[in-house]
Amino acid sequence: MALVRFGWEPFREVDTLQRQMNHLFDSLTTTSEDVGSAFVPPAELQETPEALHLKLEVPGMNREDIDVQVTADSIAISGERKLERHTEEKGVTRSEFRYGKFRRVIPLPIRVQNTNVHGEYKDGILSLTLPKAEEEKNRVVKVNLG
Repeated sequence: MALVRFGWEPFREVDTLQRQMNHLFDSLTTTSEDVGSAFVPPAELQETPEALHLKLEVPGMNREDIDVQVTADSIAISGERKLERHTEEKGVTRSEFRYGKFRRVIPLPIRVQNTNVHGEYKDGILSLTLPKAEEEKNRVVKVNLG
């Protein structure tokens, strides 16, 4: 009985699948805004009846290196974590810290008063209070049923 080859090459298929997966993950993690970015700081957004509270984790930076711009429906935060240069006479330095520029644009779930934003940078955490626009505060109205 002759062995018939059907053209299926499992190792080639695995290689093709790996290249497709790499391409997929590259497209998910790199956008046109992220090109050249060193890192994307994690954020936490909380809504209260009066305001939105946004916290961004940006340790190792000076407040002068952080730029915050707020519109009525989004916030753009950019900055640069600068590499500290030092020399050692002996030994090896290994760093897992990420340095460089970042830019993060966060769409807001509601409109805010962008002229009344309060910000504070302390212990590596950027905290912003974004007061809700007046029309957003009165958005939900209780209806009395009679």
